[in-house]
Amino acid sequence: MVSQKRHTWLLYALVTMITWGIWGAFSDQPDYPATLTYVVWAISMIPCALVALANIKFKLDVRKKSVWLSMGVGLLGAGGQLALFVALKYGPGYLVIPMISVAPIITVILSAIFLKERVSKMGYIGILLAFVALVCFSLSGKTDETVTSYLWIVFAAVVFISWGIQAFVMKLANNSTPDAESVFVYMAISAVALIPVALAMTDWSQPVNHGWNGPWMTFCVQILNAIGAYTLVYANRYGKAMIVAPLADACAPVISCAISLALYSHVPSPAQIIGIIAAISCVLIFSRE
Repeated sequence: MVSQKRHTWLLYALVTMITWGIWGAFSDQPDYPATLTYVVWAISMIPCALVALANIKFKLDVRKKSVWLSMGVGLLGAGGQLALFVALKYGPGYLVIPMISVAPIITVILSAIFLKERVSKMGYIGILLAFVALVCFSLSGKTDETVTSYLWIVFAAVVFISWGIQAFVMKLANNSTPDAESVFVYMAISAVALIPVALAMTDWSQPVNHGWNGPWMTFCVQILNAIGAYTLVYANRYGKAMIVAPLADACAPVISCAISLALYSHVPSPAQIIGIIAAISCVLIFSRE
């Protein structure tokens, strides 16, 4: 039974890595404003939520603790995404992304302290390799942007804290809810609830592309993000949060890089090559954990 659960969480984590990896490779392709991309992403969560509801025969867990924890997961994730838009408005991506990429360190610390999660010595090596991969991929972006205000540090810190706590709260929600599906449904609800905020943040003075390569292509890309979030809930349910969080975040860029190499003849930078090796190594280690 233990072995079956181990491979179950890893299977769900692998689905998250693959869908997020494909999503990452094509996320820059649609010609669509970032805030409206958030709206499309929130909408793309709805069909996944309907699948989740169907899996539990529409018997949603409505106990207060389950609702608040699950809504908290969604609000931390979606709120962090909105804060990221602001951070990138004031600061360049090559500064913002590395800072938020190591958010799983908060998950690891909180899980070790409050959930008493433990891993083997090799497991800790795997976690370290995951962070090596995260840093390597986050440092490989463009560096030709300028800093317009140091407010980016404040908003990047909000993202860092929100996303780090989110994975921890997701584990708490899974522990207090009889099914993972209810957790995801409330995540979707909270994402949709913040759509008005994203619309208010949109610069409507700029033209908006309503063609195929606008909202429609954006939806096709963002549905992959939503599916990955759905399977991530299952991975957290059966696996340890301190493993799942860094693993999912570290390995998705490997797939994105592979797709970019195949489609665009993109040659990985030395940092990306190190990141790929580190990410693959941590997957092999975690498969034995």
